[in-house]
Amino acid sequence: MTSNPYPLGLRLHGRRVVVVGGGAVATRRVPALLDAGADVLLVAPELTPALRAQADAGRLHWVPRRFVPEDLDGAWLVQVAVDDSMAAASVSAVAAERRIFCVRADDRTAATAWTPAVTRHGPVTVAVLGGGDPRRAMTVRDAIRDLLAVRLAPDGIAGRPDAATGAAGGRQAGRVALVGAGPGDPELITVKGWRLLTEADVVVADRLVPGLLLDELRPDVELVDASKIPYGPSRAQEEINQILVDRALAGAFVVRLKGGDPYVFGRGGEELLACAAARVPVTVVPGVTSSIAAPAAAGIPVTHRGVAHEFTVVSGHLAPDAPASLVRWDALAGLHGTLVILMGLKNLAAITATLIAHGRSPQTPAAVVQEATTGTQRVLRSTLGEVAADLLAAELRPPAVVVVGDVVDALDG
Repeated sequence: MTSNPYPLGLRLHGRRVVVVGGGAVATRRVPALLDAGADVLLVAPELTPALRAQADAGRLHWVPRRFVPEDLDGAWLVQVAVDDSMAAASVSAVAAERRIFCVRADDRTAATAWTPAVTRHGPVTVAVLGGGDPRRAMTVRDAIRDLLAVRLAPDGIAGRPDAATGAAGGRQAGRVALVGAGPGDPELITVKGWRLLTEADVVVADRLVPGLLLDELRPDVELVDASKIPYGPSRAQEEINQILVDRALAGAFVVRLKGGDPYVFGRGGEELLACAAARVPVTVVPGVTSSIAAPAAAGIPVTHRGVAHEFTVVSGHLAPDAPASLVRWDALAGLHGTLVILMGLKNLAAITATLIAHGRSPQTPAAVVQEATTGTQRVLRSTLGEVAADLLAAELRPPAVVVVGDVVDALDG
Protein backbone atom coordinates (compact mmCIF):
# COMPACT_ATOMS: atom_id res chain seq x y z
CA MET A 1 0.00 0.00 0.00
CA THR A 2 1.38 3.40 -1.01
CA SER A 3 1.18 6.01 1.75
CA ASN A 4 0.15 9.59 1.07
CA PRO A 5 2.85 12.26 1.06
CA TYR A 6 3.08 14.61 4.01
CA PRO A 7 2.54 18.22 2.81
CA LEU A 8 5.07 20.68 4.14
CA GLY A 9 6.12 24.23 3.36
CA LEU A 10 9.91 24.51 3.40
CA ARG A 11 11.42 27.75 4.64
CA LEU A 12 14.58 27.80 2.57
CA HIS A 13 15.79 31.35 3.08
CA GLY A 14 19.57 31.25 3.44
CA ARG A 15 19.66 27.45 3.31
CA ARG A 16 21.66 25.50 0.76
CA VAL A 17 19.72 23.79 -2.02
CA VAL A 18 21.66 21.83 -4.63
CA VAL A 19 20.34 21.63 -8.19
CA VAL A 20 22.00 19.04 -10.40
CA GLY A 21 21.56 19.78 -14.10
CA GLY A 22 21.51 22.98 -16.13
CA GLY A 23 18.86 22.33 -18.78
CA ALA A 24 15.19 23.14 -19.28
CA VAL A 25 13.98 21.47 -16.06
CA ALA A 26 16.46 23.43 -13.96
CA THR A 27 15.47 26.61 -15.80
CA ARG A 28 11.90 26.03 -14.63
CA ARG A 29 12.72 25.05 -11.04
CA VAL A 30 15.48 27.46 -10.04
CA PRO A 31 13.39 30.69 -10.06
CA ALA A 32 11.06 29.35 -7.35
CA LEU A 33 14.05 28.39 -5.20
CA LEU A 34 15.54 31.85 -5.61
CA ASP A 35 12.16 33.38 -4.83
CA ALA A 36 12.20 31.41 -1.57
CA GLY A 37 15.58 32.90 -0.73
CA ALA A 38 17.48 29.62 -1.02
CA ASP A 39 21.26 29.52 -1.32
CA VAL A 40 21.33 27.69 -4.64
CA LEU A 41 24.32 25.63 -5.75
CA LEU A 42 23.93 24.65 -9.40
CA VAL A 43 26.09 21.74 -10.54
CA ALA A 44 26.22 21.19 -14.31
CA PRO A 45 28.84 21.23 -17.06
CA GLU A 46 26.67 23.58 -19.15
CA LEU A 47 23.81 25.99 -18.48
CA THR A 48 20.94 27.40 -20.47
CA PRO A 49 21.37 31.12 -21.21
CA ALA A 50 18.66 31.96 -18.66
CA LEU A 51 20.48 30.09 -15.88
CA ARG A 52 23.80 31.57 -16.96
CA ALA A 53 22.28 35.02 -16.55
CA GLN A 54 21.25 34.13 -12.98
CA ALA A 55 24.78 32.93 -12.24
CA ASP A 56 26.37 36.01 -13.81
CA ALA A 57 24.10 38.21 -11.70
CA GLY A 58 25.35 36.46 -8.54
CA ARG A 59 21.96 35.04 -7.60
CA LEU A 60 23.30 31.48 -7.48
CA HIS A 61 26.63 29.68 -7.41
CA TRP A 62 27.48 27.60 -10.47
CA VAL A 63 29.99 24.76 -10.41
CA PRO A 64 30.74 23.90 -14.08
CA ARG A 65 31.29 20.15 -13.77
CA ARG A 66 29.48 16.91 -13.01
CA PHE A 67 28.11 16.08 -9.57
CA VAL A 68 30.36 14.76 -6.79
CA PRO A 69 29.11 13.62 -3.35
CA GLU A 70 30.78 16.58 -1.61
CA ASP A 71 28.36 18.90 -3.40
CA LEU A 72 25.72 17.92 -0.84
CA ASP A 73 27.78 19.15 2.12
CA GLY A 74 25.51 21.43 4.12
CA ALA A 75 22.53 20.93 1.80
CA TRP A 76 18.94 20.85 3.04
CA LEU A 77 17.39 19.79 -0.26
CA VAL A 78 18.55 18.51 -3.64
CA GLN A 79 16.76 18.76 -6.97
CA VAL A 80 17.97 16.39 -9.68
CA ALA A 81 17.13 17.97 -13.03
CA VAL A 82 18.76 15.55 -15.45
CA ASP A 83 17.24 12.92 -17.75
CA ASP A 84 20.07 10.41 -17.23
CA SER A 85 18.50 7.84 -14.88
CA MET A 86 21.84 6.38 -13.78
CA ALA A 87 23.26 9.82 -12.95
CA ALA A 88 20.06 10.77 -11.15
CA ALA A 89 20.10 7.55 -9.14
CA SER A 90 23.67 8.17 -8.02
CA VAL A 91 22.73 11.65 -6.75
CA SER A 92 19.65 10.41 -4.92
CA ALA A 93 21.67 7.58 -3.35
CA VAL A 94 24.11 10.09 -1.87
CA ALA A 95 21.17 12.21 -0.68
CA ALA A 96 19.58 9.18 0.99
CA GLU A 97 22.81 8.34 2.82
CA ARG A 98 22.89 11.89 4.19
CA ARG A 99 19.14 12.04 4.91
CA ILE A 100 18.58 14.89 2.49
CA PHE A 101 15.26 15.02 0.67
CA CYS A 102 15.67 14.58 -3.06
CA VAL A 103 13.38 15.65 -5.92
CA ARG A 104 13.92 13.76 -9.16
CA ALA A 105 12.71 15.00 -12.53
CA ASP A 106 13.33 11.64 -14.20
CA ASP A 107 11.53 9.31 -11.77
CA ARG A 108 8.96 10.51 -9.26
CA THR A 109 8.63 7.04 -7.74
CA ALA A 110 12.32 7.02 -6.83
CA ALA A 111 12.23 10.50 -5.29
CA THR A 112 11.88 11.22 -1.58
CA ALA A 113 10.12 14.53 -2.27
CA TRP A 114 7.78 15.83 -4.96
CA THR A 115 7.50 19.28 -6.47
CA PRO A 116 3.81 20.25 -6.33
CA ALA A 117 1.82 22.19 -8.90
CA VAL A 118 1.90 25.74 -7.56
CA THR A 119 -0.11 28.90 -8.01
CA ARG A 120 0.61 32.19 -6.29
CA HIS A 121 -1.83 34.97 -5.54
CA GLY A 122 -0.18 37.80 -3.62
CA PRO A 123 1.01 36.38 -0.29
CA VAL A 124 -0.97 33.18 -0.80
CA THR A 125 0.82 30.14 -2.23
CA VAL A 126 -1.22 27.07 -3.09
CA ALA A 127 0.62 23.80 -3.71
CA VAL A 128 -1.24 20.77 -5.08
CA LEU A 129 -0.05 17.16 -5.01
CA GLY A 130 -1.94 14.85 -7.32
CA GLY A 131 -0.94 11.51 -5.88
CA GLY A 132 1.98 11.25 -8.27
CA ASP A 133 -0.06 12.33 -11.31
CA PRO A 134 1.23 15.74 -12.50
CA ARG A 135 -1.73 16.29 -14.85
CA ARG A 136 -4.24 15.78 -12.05
CA ALA A 137 -2.31 18.20 -9.84
CA MET A 138 -2.18 20.82 -12.61
CA THR A 139 -5.91 20.53 -13.29
CA VAL A 140 -6.77 21.09 -9.64
CA ARG A 141 -4.19 23.86 -9.36
CA ASP A 142 -5.67 25.70 -12.35
CA ALA A 143 -9.18 25.47 -10.91
CA ILE A 144 -7.94 26.95 -7.63
CA ARG A 145 -6.15 29.74 -9.41
CA ASP A 146 -9.33 30.61 -11.29
CA LEU A 147 -11.16 30.87 -7.99
CA LEU A 148 -8.48 33.10 -6.48
CA ALA A 149 -8.33 35.41 -9.49
CA VAL A 150 -11.97 35.17 -10.59
CA ARG A 151 -13.31 38.01 -12.69
CA LEU A 152 -17.08 38.02 -12.90
CA ALA A 153 -18.83 38.74 -16.18
CA PRO A 154 -22.06 40.82 -16.17
CA ASP A 155 -24.17 37.68 -15.78
CA GLY A 156 -22.25 36.68 -12.67
CA ILE A 157 -20.35 33.85 -14.32
CA ALA A 158 -16.55 33.80 -14.24
CA GLY A 159 -15.53 35.17 -17.63
CA ARG A 160 -12.83 33.24 -19.47
CA PRO A 161 -13.33 33.73 -23.23
CA ASP A 162 -11.60 30.72 -24.73
CA ALA A 163 -9.89 31.59 -28.01
CA ALA A 164 -8.10 28.25 -27.71
CA THR A 165 -11.21 26.22 -28.48
CA GLY A 166 -13.17 25.77 -31.65
CA ALA A 167 -16.88 25.82 -32.21
CA ALA A 168 -17.21 22.26 -31.00
CA GLY A 169 -15.17 22.99 -27.89
CA GLY A 170 -12.14 20.99 -28.98
CA ARG A 171 -8.61 22.32 -28.86
CA GLN A 172 -7.15 23.84 -31.98
CA ALA A 173 -3.65 22.56 -32.65
CA GLY A 174 -1.03 24.01 -34.92
CA ARG A 175 -0.99 27.64 -33.86
CA VAL A 176 1.13 30.25 -32.13
CA ALA A 177 0.41 32.85 -29.46
CA LEU A 178 2.75 35.81 -28.96
CA VAL A 179 2.29 36.58 -25.27
CA GLY A 180 3.69 39.53 -23.35
CA ALA A 181 4.71 38.42 -19.85
CA GLY A 182 5.08 41.90 -18.38
CA PRO A 183 8.07 43.64 -16.78
CA GLY A 184 9.15 41.04 -14.19
CA ASP A 185 6.51 40.47 -11.53
CA PRO A 186 4.78 37.20 -12.51
CA GLU A 187 1.42 38.58 -11.41
CA LEU A 188 1.58 41.29 -14.09
CA ILE A 189 0.92 38.90 -16.96
CA THR A 190 -2.61 39.35 -18.30
CA VAL A 191 -5.31 36.81 -17.46
CA LYS A 192 -5.53 35.81 -21.13
CA GLY A 193 -1.77 35.47 -21.38
CA TRP A 194 -1.62 33.20 -18.35
CA ARG A 195 -4.52 31.09 -19.61
CA LEU A 196 -2.86 30.49 -22.96
CA LEU A 197 0.36 29.64 -21.16
CA THR A 198 -1.39 26.90 -19.20
CA GLU A 199 -2.70 25.43 -22.47
CA ALA A 200 0.61 25.44 -24.35
CA ASP A 201 2.36 22.36 -25.67
CA VAL A 202 5.55 24.30 -26.36
CA VAL A 203 6.80 27.49 -24.67
CA VAL A 204 9.57 29.51 -26.30
CA ALA A 205 10.76 31.90 -23.60
CA ASP A 206 13.10 34.88 -23.45
CA ARG A 207 15.51 35.68 -20.65
CA LEU A 208 13.34 38.51 -19.30
CA VAL A 209 10.33 36.27 -18.73
CA PRO A 210 9.39 36.00 -15.03
CA GLY A 211 10.89 32.67 -13.96
CA LEU A 212 8.00 31.79 -11.66
CA LEU A 213 5.71 31.56 -14.68
CA LEU A 214 7.88 28.75 -16.03
CA ASP A 215 7.59 26.94 -12.71
CA GLU A 216 3.84 26.68 -13.29
CA LEU A 217 4.04 24.97 -16.68
CA ARG A 218 2.77 21.42 -17.10
CA PRO A 219 5.54 18.83 -16.71
CA ASP A 220 5.10 17.64 -20.30
CA VAL A 221 5.49 21.09 -21.86
CA GLU A 222 8.53 21.52 -24.08
CA LEU A 223 10.43 24.58 -22.88
CA VAL A 224 12.71 26.22 -25.44
CA ASP A 225 15.09 28.76 -23.93
CA ALA A 226 15.42 31.48 -26.54
CA SER A 227 17.24 33.87 -24.23
CA LYS A 228 18.83 36.91 -25.77
CA ILE A 229 21.31 37.90 -23.10
CA PRO A 230 22.97 41.25 -23.88
CA TYR A 231 26.52 40.73 -25.16
CA GLY A 232 26.27 36.99 -24.46
CA PRO A 233 24.80 33.80 -25.94
CA SER A 234 21.79 34.20 -28.21
CA ARG A 235 19.72 32.37 -30.76
CA ALA A 236 19.43 33.94 -34.16
CA GLN A 237 15.98 35.38 -34.74
CA GLU A 238 15.63 33.21 -37.82
CA GLU A 239 16.11 30.12 -35.67
CA ILE A 240 13.43 31.28 -33.24
CA ASN A 241 11.07 31.91 -36.15
CA GLN A 242 11.74 28.43 -37.46
CA ILE A 243 11.08 26.84 -34.08
CA LEU A 244 7.69 28.54 -33.85
CA VAL A 245 6.72 27.48 -37.37
CA ASP A 246 8.04 23.91 -37.15
CA ARG A 247 6.37 23.13 -33.83
CA ALA A 248 3.06 24.62 -34.97
CA LEU A 249 3.12 22.77 -38.29
CA ALA A 250 3.72 19.58 -36.31
CA GLY A 251 0.41 20.21 -34.54
CA ALA A 252 1.53 21.90 -31.33
CA PHE A 253 0.11 24.97 -29.65
CA VAL A 254 3.16 27.20 -29.22
CA VAL A 255 3.37 30.15 -26.84
CA ARG A 256 6.14 32.62 -27.57
CA LEU A 257 6.57 34.17 -24.13
CA LYS A 258 8.32 37.54 -24.05
CA GLY A 259 9.22 39.99 -21.33
CA GLY A 260 7.17 43.18 -21.52
CA ASP A 261 5.11 43.51 -24.69
CA PRO A 262 5.73 41.46 -27.86
CA TYR A 263 5.76 44.54 -30.10
CA VAL A 264 7.87 46.92 -27.99
CA PHE A 265 11.39 46.02 -29.16
CA GLY A 266 10.34 42.39 -28.85
CA ARG A 267 10.55 41.41 -32.53
CA GLY A 268 7.01 40.12 -32.32
CA GLY A 269 6.26 41.56 -35.73
CA GLU A 270 9.04 39.51 -37.33
CA GLU A 271 7.72 36.35 -35.69
CA LEU A 272 4.16 37.07 -36.80
CA LEU A 273 5.31 37.58 -40.39
CA ALA A 274 7.26 34.29 -40.31
CA CYS A 275 4.19 32.45 -39.05
CA ALA A 276 1.93 34.16 -41.59
CA ALA A 277 4.25 33.12 -44.42
CA ALA A 278 3.90 29.52 -43.25
CA ARG A 279 0.09 29.92 -42.85
CA VAL A 280 0.29 29.36 -39.11
CA PRO A 281 -2.51 31.12 -37.16
CA VAL A 282 -1.23 33.65 -34.60
CA THR A 283 -2.82 35.24 -31.55
CA VAL A 284 -1.15 38.34 -30.09
CA VAL A 285 -1.61 39.04 -26.38
CA PRO A 286 -0.27 42.47 -25.36
CA GLY A 287 1.84 42.73 -22.25
CA VAL A 288 2.66 45.42 -19.71
CA THR A 289 5.70 47.16 -21.18
CA SER A 290 8.66 48.04 -18.97
CA SER A 291 8.85 51.45 -20.64
CA ILE A 292 5.87 52.50 -18.52
CA ALA A 293 5.92 49.92 -15.72
CA ALA A 294 9.54 50.43 -14.65
CA PRO A 295 9.18 54.18 -14.05
CA ALA A 296 5.84 53.59 -12.32
CA ALA A 297 7.38 50.98 -10.01
CA ALA A 298 10.01 53.56 -9.07
CA GLY A 299 7.40 56.21 -8.30
CA ILE A 300 7.88 58.06 -11.60
CA PRO A 301 4.88 58.84 -13.85
CA VAL A 302 5.89 59.13 -17.49
CA THR A 303 3.36 61.96 -17.84
CA HIS A 304 2.16 64.41 -15.21
CA ARG A 305 -0.13 67.41 -15.49
CA GLY A 306 1.86 70.60 -15.86
CA VAL A 307 5.14 68.70 -16.16
CA ALA A 308 5.09 66.45 -19.24
CA HIS A 309 2.41 66.10 -21.88
CA GLU A 310 4.23 63.44 -23.91
CA PHE A 311 6.73 60.65 -23.54
CA THR A 312 9.00 58.97 -26.06
CA VAL A 313 10.30 55.41 -25.88
CA VAL A 314 13.57 54.74 -27.66
CA SER A 315 16.04 51.89 -27.97
CA GLY A 316 19.59 52.64 -26.90
CA HIS A 317 21.16 49.40 -28.07
CA LEU A 318 23.07 51.31 -30.75
CA ALA A 319 25.32 54.28 -30.01
CA PRO A 320 24.12 57.64 -31.37
CA ASP A 321 26.90 57.69 -33.98
CA ALA A 322 26.31 54.10 -35.14
CA PRO A 323 25.59 53.99 -38.89
CA ALA A 324 22.70 51.58 -38.32
CA SER A 325 20.97 53.79 -35.73
CA LEU A 326 17.53 55.06 -36.76
CA VAL A 327 17.13 57.39 -33.76
CA ARG A 328 17.19 61.19 -34.19
CA TRP A 329 18.89 62.00 -30.89
CA ASP A 330 19.22 65.66 -31.90
CA ALA A 331 15.44 65.90 -32.26
CA LEU A 332 14.85 64.06 -28.99
CA ALA A 333 17.10 66.57 -27.20
CA GLY A 334 14.72 69.37 -28.19
CA LEU A 335 11.63 67.74 -26.72
CA HIS A 336 10.29 68.96 -23.38
CA GLY A 337 8.61 65.71 -22.36
CA THR A 338 9.82 62.44 -20.91
CA LEU A 339 12.40 60.26 -22.63
CA VAL A 340 12.43 56.54 -21.76
CA ILE A 341 15.48 54.60 -22.96
CA LEU A 342 15.42 50.81 -23.15
CA MET A 343 18.54 48.66 -23.64
CA GLY A 344 20.71 51.73 -23.22
CA LEU A 345 23.13 51.05 -20.36
CA LYS A 346 26.14 50.18 -22.51
CA ASN A 347 25.79 53.36 -24.58
CA LEU A 348 24.45 55.64 -21.86
CA ALA A 349 27.54 57.86 -21.67
CA ALA A 350 27.40 58.50 -25.43
CA ILE A 351 23.64 59.00 -25.34
CA THR A 352 23.69 61.56 -22.53
CA ALA A 353 26.59 63.43 -24.09
CA THR A 354 24.71 63.63 -27.40
CA LEU A 355 21.52 64.88 -25.75
CA ILE A 356 23.46 67.55 -23.87
CA ALA A 357 25.37 68.56 -27.00
CA HIS A 358 22.05 69.18 -28.76
CA GLY A 359 20.59 71.35 -26.05
CA ARG A 360 19.14 69.19 -23.26
CA SER A 361 20.20 70.62 -19.90
CA PRO A 362 22.71 68.49 -17.97
CA GLN A 363 20.65 69.29 -14.85
CA THR A 364 17.61 67.48 -16.25
CA PRO A 365 16.52 64.85 -13.68
CA ALA A 366 17.30 61.27 -14.69
CA ALA A 367 16.76 57.85 -13.16
CA VAL A 368 17.71 54.26 -13.81
CA VAL A 369 15.42 51.41 -12.72
CA GLN A 370 17.00 47.95 -12.65
CA GLU A 371 14.88 44.78 -12.67
CA ALA A 372 11.68 46.71 -12.14
CA THR A 373 8.72 45.17 -10.26
CA THR A 374 10.87 42.31 -8.92
CA GLY A 375 12.30 41.67 -5.48
CA THR A 376 15.72 42.81 -6.74
CA GLN A 377 14.55 46.18 -8.08
CA ARG A 378 17.06 49.01 -7.68
CA VAL A 379 16.51 52.70 -8.42
CA LEU A 380 19.20 55.28 -9.08
CA ARG A 381 18.25 58.98 -9.22
CA SER A 382 20.64 61.44 -10.78
CA THR A 383 20.85 64.06 -13.52
CA LEU A 384 21.42 63.78 -17.24
CA GLY A 385 24.98 65.04 -16.84
CA GLU A 386 25.91 62.61 -14.06
CA VAL A 387 23.79 59.51 -14.58
CA ALA A 388 26.30 57.60 -16.74
CA ALA A 389 29.05 57.94 -14.11
CA ASP A 390 26.64 57.26 -11.25
CA LEU A 391 25.46 54.12 -13.03
CA LEU A 392 28.98 52.70 -13.13
CA ALA A 393 29.64 53.59 -9.50
CA ALA A 394 26.43 51.88 -8.41
CA GLU A 395 27.25 48.80 -10.56
CA LEU A 396 23.77 48.65 -12.07
CA ARG A 397 23.30 46.11 -14.83
CA PRO A 398 20.71 45.12 -17.45
CA PRO A 399 17.80 44.82 -17.60
CA ALA A 400 17.30 48.44 -16.70
CA VAL A 401 15.23 51.36 -17.93
CA VAL A 402 16.53 54.94 -18.08
CA VAL A 403 14.10 57.84 -17.58
CA VAL A 404 15.01 61.42 -18.46
CA GLY A 405 12.77 64.38 -17.67
CA ASP A 406 11.23 66.51 -14.95
CA VAL A 407 8.76 63.71 -14.15
CA VAL A 408 11.60 61.98 -12.27
CA ASP A 409 11.07 64.44 -9.42
CA ALA A 410 7.36 65.13 -9.99
CA LEU A 411 6.12 63.08 -7.02
CA ASP A 412 8.88 64.00 -4.57
CA GLY A 413 7.83 65.83 -1.46
